[in-house]
Amino acid sequence: MTDTALITIGSKHSFAETLKRLNSAIHSAGMTVFAVFDHAAAAGEAGLSLRPTAVIAFGNPAAGTKLMQANQVAGIDLPLKILVWEDQAGATKLTHHDPQSSPANIRSGRGPHPRSQEWQSFWLPLQKAPRRMLIYSCGKR
Repeated sequence: MTDTALITIGSKHSFAETLKRLNSAIHSAGMTVFAVFDHAAAAGEAGLSLRPTAVIAFGNPAAGTKLMQANQVAGIDLPLKILVWEDQAGATKLTHHDPQSSPANIRSGRGPHPRSQEWQSFWLPLQKAPRRMLIYSCGKR
């Protein structure tokens, strides 16, 4: 079963290298890494095994705040997140939500309409960020 609300691409790098490159790409884009959730390490602490799996949460506080000022429901999707994981064959993948399917694209009744110029000026740079980060992290320049 495929989830059209998710975008997944493969990386030519190892899990660790992909995570390192993603972190670097986020910082190079002037964004902040708020947290890295190492699901495999948490599984190990619970006495369970899990292939390498981590979520990196990142964003731009100034842009995110403007989004939430315009439509506070945007906060459900912030910060942005990318899942870095290793599949059964040992291939590294990166997955993120498709920004077009985001609940933040649904009008909450307050602020500008999600298709307005004002909303798009805030939201579009953040929509493009995961794709830029993924391309850099995968080495597909």
